[in-house]
Amino acid sequence: MIVTLTGPNDFARTHELKKLVAGFVAEHGDFALETLDGEEDSFERLQESLQSLPFLSPKKLVALRTPGANKQFAEAAAELLANIPETTDVVVVEPKLDKRLSYYKFLKKATDFREFAELDANGLAKWAGEYAKENGGSLTPNDARFLVERVAGGQQRLQNELDKLLAYDTTVSRATIELLTEATPQSTVFALLDAAFSGNAARAAELYNEQRALRVEPQAIVAMLAWQLHILALVKAAGERSADDVAREAKLNPFVVRKSLGLVRAMSLDALKAYVADLLDLDQKLKSVSIDADEATRLFLLNLAI
Repeated sequence: MIVTLTGPNDFARTHELKKLVAGFVAEHGDFALETLDGEEDSFERLQESLQSLPFLSPKKLVALRTPGANKQFAEAAAELLANIPETTDVVVVEPKLDKRLSYYKFLKKATDFREFAELDANGLAKWAGEYAKENGGSLTPNDARFLVERVAGGQQRLQNELDKLLAYDTTVSRATIELLTEATPQSTVFALLDAAFSGNAARAAELYNEQRALRVEPQAIVAMLAWQLHILALVKAAGERSADDVAREAKLNPFVVRKSLGLVRAMSLDALKAYVADLLDLDQKLKSVSIDADEATRLFLLNLAI
C-alpha cells in the first residue's frame, strides 16, 4: 500500500497521517514505523528504508515527509516505489505538488492519492458540528456558523476553541461561544464589509460598535478595511481563476480568498476602485486633519451600504 497525502489543509492532512500511523503501530508495534524527511535525509537513506525488510515485525510503515524535496528521489520515485517489498507500506506526505511534473503524475496515478483542500465557511461549520458530536457534545448548524465567523482561522483554531467550549458545557450554544471566545478583529471587519456591501447599514453599525467595544481604534479598523479591500481587489482582478490558485500566488489563506469571492461576484471593478479611493481619502484625513475619527469611519461604512 502506498498512500499520498497532499493539499494546503495542514490540519486535515496531519490528522490523516496520525490516523494512518496510529492504526499501523497499534497492529504492528513501534518498531514497525520509520519516519524520514526529504529535506534532511539523503537519497541513499530514503532508498535503503524503502527496500529493506522490516525488523522484529512482519510489516513496516515508512512515512516520508516531503521526499520530493530530494531531487534524486523525485526523479527515481516511479521506479523506486514500484519495487518496494510487499512487507512495506508507504505514506508520502507532500503539502505542495507541482502538477506539471512527472513526479506528481506518478503519485496521482499509482498511489492512493488523498488531497486535502482548505474548507470554506460552510465546510468548517459542518466539520465543527461533527467534531462536537464525536466528542460527546452538540452544536447546532447556526451556532457552528456563528463560531466560524467569530473566531476565523482554520480547523486547528476551531478545534482549540471547541475543546474549551465542550469542557465547559457539552451543549455548545451561542451564549457560551460569546462567553468563552474572543471575536477575531479581522473576521469581524470582513463581516462588517459584508454587511455594508449587502446594504445592511444597521448590521454594519452594530459590528462597528462591537469593534469599538473591543477597544479597537477607528484608525486600526481603517487599516483592516484597507487590507480587506486589498484582498477583494486581488480576487476581483483574478477573474475566473480558482480560489486555490489565487491563494497560492498571492500567498493568502484559501479560506480568506473563498470568503472574498462571495463579496466581489456582484461588484464591478469601477465600484471597487471607488471604495479604495474613498478609504484612502479617509485614511489621509485621519492622519492630517483634526476630525472625529469615529464619525468619519461610520460615514464611510454608511456610504458603502447605500
